[in-house]
Order: sequence, then C-alpha cells, then structure tokens
Amino acid sequence: MGNCLQHSSARVDSTQSPRATSGGPQPLSWAVRMKVAIGAAKGLTFLHDAESQVIYRDFKASNILLDAEFNAKLSDFGLAKAGPTGDRTHVSTQVMGTHGYAAPEYVATGRLTTKSDVYSFGVVLLELLSGRCAVDKTKVGIEQSLVDWAKPYLSDKRKLFRIMDTKLGGQYPQKAAHTAATLALQCLNNEPKLRPRMSEVLAILERLEAPKNSAKLSQSEPHRQTGPVTVRKSPMRQQRSPLNMTPTASPLPSHRQSPRVR
Repeated sequence: MGNCLQHSSARVDSTQSPRATSGGPQPLSWAVRMKVAIGAAKGLTFLHDAESQVIYRDFKASNILLDAEFNAKLSDFGLAKAGPTGDRTHVSTQVMGTHGYAAPEYVATGRLTTKSDVYSFGVVLLELLSGRCAVDKTKVGIEQSLVDWAKPYLSDKRKLFRIMDTKLGGQYPQKAAHTAATLALQCLNNEPKLRPRMSEVLAILERLEAPKNSAKLSQSEPHRQTGPVTVRKSPMRQQRSPLNMTPTASPLPSHRQSPRVR
C-alpha cells in the first residue's frame, strides 16, 4: 500500500499479496485496495461517530491489519484520545504521532480533532493509489514526502497517471481512480474545517466499490466482506499489512512549545 510489509523477516511491497505463488507475491488489485480503504474508513467512522467519540491520533498504514481475505482491522490504540465534549471544538494534547501522517495543524498547535484523523487517512489513501511510502528517504528532494510530491497531480485527470502505482499495470477504472484521488486531496486540505467527515469519506468509497464501478477480484483474491469491520485492540493471527519500516509514533516537533496535557 505504498508501504512495506514485513513478512518472515523480509520486507515486501505492501501493495503485493503475501500469498505464496510460483512467481512470488502478486500485486494487489484495484478492488482489493479499495476494500482495504473501505475497511479502514469503517473503523475510523465507528470511532468518530460513537456516543463517546474517540480520536485515533496515530492512524497510519502499519496500524491497519489484514486477515487472509484482506479484511481491514485497526490496531494499536495506544495514542487514542477521547474526543472533545460539550462546546469544546478540540482536545489539547502533547503532539504525538508519526512523521508523514500527522495533520499539519496538530503538529503546529497540539489541537486534536477528528479532522486530524481524516488527514492521516488521506495519506494512507494516497499510499494505496501510488504504491509509495508516506516518507521515503531513498527519494530525492520533494519526492521524499508523498503528500508534497503527489498533491499537484491529484486534481488533474490528465496527470493522475503519474502518481498511480505502476504495479497496477493500468488495470483500474480511471473515473474511480480520479474520484479517489480527489477524495484524498480533500482529506489532505490544509484547512481542517474543509476536510470531509469520515462518514462522508466512507460513503464515497463505498460508491466506488459498487459492482458497476469496481473491478472484479481475481480468482486468487478474496471476495468482499459485506459486514462491518471489527475494530480490535490487539491482533490474533492477523497480518500486519503495511509499513513496518514506518517510524514508530513519537513526539513531533511543534511550533508552539507550551506545556500540553497528554
């Protein structure tokens, strides 16, 4: 998924199926990638819309677990925070998270909202589209940051192919890809209030997965799960999908260094 999967102590591109084949891991199809995105979006929507709202705070590819049928589950709630209550619009907290996924306004101010999670989801969606890591130090210049590199191409249908994962071999619906790219751009808006809610993100993705829009899963790949995604705190025989080379969550430098409640 634009990340790397650690499997049997070997790092493998997470846009590839870990199932053993005679030719090695196979790239995940467009349909499977959208299934993973929808599963993750369901998990965040559940947290955000719960009676006692929860902000995940460290949403990233390596915290999405996939089972053998590519059903997505969220893991590692160590940095999750209760959402604001009453007339409060945000939660003030020590800036913690993972470089490349944290929303810029959260890094700058320590003010946490559900829209911070939406930004992080936009990064992961971009990873699914591009097959690149959120941060890749092997790249040069602006390409080290997936968001900075990809943003200029997301709203232009004619240029979108430049950021699409070449492992897809062009086997994806162009209209759906443009819709997903536009959605990612909306999630990555620098103005939090202009980002969509996760329930809105989920609704758009589910429309893309509708039978008339999505490519069929290949015979070697699973059928879609119709039930809700389970949000789990710890994996059991789950496969960590992307990016064990992603930096672990840590305090992030912010522009304002006043004391914050963690």
